[in-house]
Amino acid sequence: MRPRSIQEVVGQAHILAEGKLLRRVIDADRLTNIILYGPPGCGKTSIAEVIAHTTKRPFVRLSGVISGVADIRRICDKARNELGGRGSILFIDEIHRFNKSQQDVLLPYVEDGTVILIGATTHNPNFFINSPLTSRSLVFELKPIDPDDIERLIDRALSDTERGYGNFSASIDDDARSFLAKVSDGDARHALTALEIAVRSTPPDDSGAIRLTLPILEECVQRRRVQYDKKEDGHYDTISAFIKSIRGTDPDAAIYWLAKMLTAGEDPRFIARRLVISASEDIGNADPRAISVAVAAMQACEFVGMPECALNLAQATTYLASAPKSNASCMAVSEAMADIRSNSVQPVPEHLKNKHVRAIGSNDVTEYKYPHNFANHFVSQPYMTVQRNYYRPSDQGYELTIERRLRQLRA
Repeated sequence: MRPRSIQEVVGQAHILAEGKLLRRVIDADRLTNIILYGPPGCGKTSIAEVIAHTTKRPFVRLSGVISGVADIRRICDKARNELGGRGSILFIDEIHRFNKSQQDVLLPYVEDGTVILIGATTHNPNFFINSPLTSRSLVFELKPIDPDDIERLIDRALSDTERGYGNFSASIDDDARSFLAKVSDGDARHALTALEIAVRSTPPDDSGAIRLTLPILEECVQRRRVQYDKKEDGHYDTISAFIKSIRGTDPDAAIYWLAKMLTAGEDPRFIARRLVISASEDIGNADPRAISVAVAAMQACEFVGMPECALNLAQATTYLASAPKSNASCMAVSEAMADIRSNSVQPVPEHLKNKHVRAIGSNDVTEYKYPHNFANHFVSQPYMTVQRNYYRPSDQGYELTIERRLRQLRA
């Protein structure tokens, strides 16, 4: 069911609609190097196949999984020697699988126009493809396919008599179609695979018709597929949304992103570590109990394991998301470290050193004053050679109490 022309491509209107850059490039056969970046099943390879059908240039396909340097050199040298360097199109599926050295081999052929590169990747090109290649390419980001568009693909597959199931007298209920479109999570390949299983495994009725109902599709799908890969953008984007939801005091959103990660099989220890960081980075002394809750959840993950430790993570997530927020302690240590990096490091005052004796040749006669010997267990004395104010408590939660106490003592 791959599209055979640009008109048959479903979705990606932001780059393929009339007048859009990629559409103009394909229609005019004025190709340049292209990187197609997006999640699985969104049409990267399909667009490359459409280009192969419409271009008048030689078209060669490689896979980043099974191809190597020898294959790259063989194809590029053939394009240069036998085809006169007419700009053969080299499509590399999963180009992120090539290491830096393999990608470097491509560079001279791309630079002199021997080949026009079309790369497809599920990984962010800024991190997984060499910058010399991306700087010489147009990078197009593809989006997950909308459920409405996936429903169109389902109907097209059921009605196509040449490549689909138009000769099977198969029909699908509206609720089953809607379920399959939503549960595929923007992955057209996943939707068509489930549809194929449903048609092939459902016996026809007495009239020879195959009716696909919601229970049949639910059984064929088995488990909702979550677009998430521990080494790809889904991993980093989701944990980012999780932490930012906690920071933004939205426990409902935080729980949703937690559920997504757990459903996708994320390591609960990774989530617990981020909770421990957030407890100090985003909450700090506004609620000093937050770090205790986060550490307890981390220990519970080690002790209990999945699936039960999801309960511990949920408790910690909702507590941290609901707690008052302050980054004062985080900013304090950041400012102090910046001072140390950019300025001369202050010496430790003599009266604070480990041995309370005056250094030879020192004129400093200041003696250390033991705070517990004074009223309120506090005494004013210098603790830095040059006094700086790094910690500025906020007016949130318990930190307001801290701010008032420090103000009174300083006064």
